[in-house]
Amino acid sequence: MAILSFLTSLAGAVMLLLFAVRMVRTGIERAYGASFQRLMTSQSNPLQASSVGLAMAVVLQSSAAVALLTAGFAASGALTFTTGLAMVLGGDLGSALVIQILSFRLDWLVPLLLAVGGWLFVKTEGRKLRQFGRILMGVAFILISLRFLREAMDPIRDSSFLPAIAGYLARDYITAFLVGAALAFVMHSSVAAILMCVTLVDIGAIPFVAGLSLVLGANFGSGFIPVWLSRGMDNTARRIPLANLFLRGAWAVVALALSVLVFRSGVIAMPEGGQMLVNAHLAFNASLLIIALPFCRPLAGVMKQCLSDEVGQNETPGQGRPGSALDIDAVGSPVQALASLKRELLRMTDLVDGMFRPVLNAYKSGDRDQIRAIRDADAEVNACLSGIRSFVAAIPTEEYGKENTKAARDLMEYAIRLETAGDVVARRLMVLADTIRKEDLRFSSAGWKELTRMHECISQNLRLASNVLISDDLESARLLSLEKTEIKRAERESRKKHLKRLQNGNSESLESSDVHLETLRSLREFNSHIAAVAYPILYQNGQLLETRLIETMSSDD
Repeated sequence: MAILSFLTSLAGAVMLLLFAVRMVRTGIERAYGASFQRLMTSQSNPLQASSVGLAMAVVLQSSAAVALLTAGFAASGALTFTTGLAMVLGGDLGSALVIQILSFRLDWLVPLLLAVGGWLFVKTEGRKLRQFGRILMGVAFILISLRFLREAMDPIRDSSFLPAIAGYLARDYITAFLVGAALAFVMHSSVAAILMCVTLVDIGAIPFVAGLSLVLGANFGSGFIPVWLSRGMDNTARRIPLANLFLRGAWAVVALALSVLVFRSGVIAMPEGGQMLVNAHLAFNASLLIIALPFCRPLAGVMKQCLSDEVGQNETPGQGRPGSALDIDAVGSPVQALASLKRELLRMTDLVDGMFRPVLNAYKSGDRDQIRAIRDADAEVNACLSGIRSFVAAIPTEEYGKENTKAARDLMEYAIRLETAGDVVARRLMVLADTIRKEDLRFSSAGWKELTRMHECISQNLRLASNVLISDDLESARLLSLEKTEIKRAERESRKKHLKRLQNGNSESLESSDVHLETLRSLREFNSHIAAVAYPILYQNGQLLETRLIETMSSDD
């Protein structure tokens, strides 16, 4: 019974810790996610890039999140391999700094964080204020979970069960290393895994040497998280997480061997306490950054040889259309066919992203060649949809079964949505860009900022939609659906502010009024189309109703 109570308490503390870390990260992404693209893609120097990665990891409380963002930007061509890898290495050190901050005994802050955070989240209407409240409550929950973890260990600290396990891990470094790696990967959070190890050492549940092996293993295991989550992306995106895994894994194994040699020889006295373990974790990541940073550029060529550009980007597979990822030979296998469809949809998403990204630049410059190029790109998007329709039509539904057939149709429906989103850019936004050029229209400063912020948010949603397509992750699908609501709110607020500027007699707003309002409508419609990838996942998990209408009894009853 005591063991059952211990396991229940431990599981509860760990789940609260994971929830709290995700809560903080979600709040930050929703409040400031649109600004991340500008910050990350404007770097070119590896040293500066590593500093940005460090700051991003501290803010997001996750080096894996930095790695995934970097992979996404690399896939779109907005970030080079060298800069991206430097950013990820900096993110690893930033994640270690987060653990340093959270390892302090800050229980006295919990009531204040809950009070202020709860009030901001429940009582305020501003998006950033509400998300800041979410962040504060998340930090409070992290501190509460660490206290629960310490309390869960108290009843068995003096039992024979825990010392036996602790002694075994202290003797068998390799097992402890592998347990730490598995722990970080299963928890999908190196911050949560290492904080747990630090807490166990701090309360004396396990010795320092076992904790060090666990932490080194957790560093290695955390490198697998972005590799796993980016497995469906193209090779350009996957190179950065894989290179980071190689560097982290190699240095973790070297550090483990050195620690075994040093501690067994007795050259250095055995450290004690959780703070020393945090210092060792910081030293590991700082030394990794210093050692690996000069190798970022040489590794670019090596990783390109290991993961060359996919055949679908240069040759003519299956359907015979240049660049298509569809392979008609795979249509007989449901697994291969659905994977082929997803790859083609990712390529289609990249094409739509390539059309959407320069929209505001076309508004500003009025460059005819750029406007024409964006319009011409719509033909390739249409060709993608045509290929997907033919591919889905060739699927033998009787052999696939109901579930796989529905999945294929859902993917085709999303392809239709993407094609329509491409039409919004080519046939509406580019027409507006041409109008701006011909009539020499000017937006007010406030109006242009509103359009820019909305464009940045939608660009971020487009990348999030790609992640949902790859992972089928429910939480990401929920976030994408919530972001759709935020875009609606942003469009409504911008329209109100624009009308207020008209009432105040702003001449620039008056001249560009029709274009401004039509741009808002077009951006909102574009976002609605790309967010549709979340609907099948939400509906499957019972989080989306077929209709929003509430059934009511008639007044005659």
